[in-house]
Amino acid sequence: MLSLNLPVFDAKVVNREGKPAIFDVIRRRYVALTPEEWVRQHFVHFLLNHKGYPQTLMANEVQVQLNGTKKRCDTVLYRRDLTARMIVEYKAPDIEITQAVFDQITRYNMVLKVDYLVVSNGMQHYCCRMDYERNSYTFLPDIPDYQML
Repeated sequence: MLSLNLPVFDAKVVNREGKPAIFDVIRRRYVALTPEEWVRQHFVHFLLNHKGYPQTLMANEVQVQLNGTKKRCDTVLYRRDLTARMIVEYKAPDIEITQAVFDQITRYNMVLKVDYLVVSNGMQHYCCRMDYERNSYTFLPDIPDYQML
């Protein structure tokens, strides 16, 4: 698979019915290895191993109900009281991060109302801190360490 702008990790990849699958440490099972999943697994390991995020407070493919339809957030990080703190949206490396991607994660945030929104295609990463009092957001220069949240 493609080299990403994220630290390398020891990916567990197997063939399942002739198709590659990668082990997801959050869901604790093998999932289909797509370009977007390659980004997700790298980013999750980056958060766990380099930013100190607790695995027990992370979930992948979190369902939210939005205007009567079911949507899925790629990754959600929770506080210790299990309220959502951060949403992460992944795209494949060849997908450009556009306003449409930010619109997508913003729609999810209408339900969860988190403090941080993160978007990554494995090559570029963006993190916004939400300010609900001012109805605004600030782009951060880096993904914050867990202890800084």
